[in-house]
Amino acid sequence: MNVFMLLIPRVDVCVLHDTDTLRQGLEKMRFHGYTALPVISADGQFVGCVNEGDFLWHLLRYGGDMKAQEQFLVRDILRPELNPAVDSTVTMDELLERAMSQNFIPVVDDRNCLCGIVTRRRVIRAMLVEQQANADKQLAPSTIYISQP
Repeated sequence: MNVFMLLIPRVDVCVLHDTDTLRQGLEKMRFHGYTALPVISADGQFVGCVNEGDFLWHLLRYGGDMKAQEQFLVRDILRPELNPAVDSTVTMDELLERAMSQNFIPVVDDRNCLCGIVTRRRVIRAMLVEQQANADKQLAPSTIYISQP
């Protein structure tokens, strides 16, 4: 199994742009109900992820006035180490390892452009399907051929 079988393509992924204001970012997260989102540059390069805690800490540091948040950009709170991306040649074992600590795993191509994301749910579901298929193979009755005299 490869990562593209589990991938939610970029066109179906809600993203923030590094030039969005913090207010735009918060509004987009609230509208879609997400707690973390990937961030891309204007040319589609993956630059990192932000989560609701990043916004909260910024609000506490600079004041909670939403109008004031328009002067700050998403790139100001960006944490590149949050939900690091993997390339398209990632193994299922590495995806599973990442899924244990990340709700989603960004997938990038060889130009570092965001291809999409793989969610923890999709990784777990794929592992369960694979485990069930292996169990079914072990339980399948073997065929015995008896020759006629």
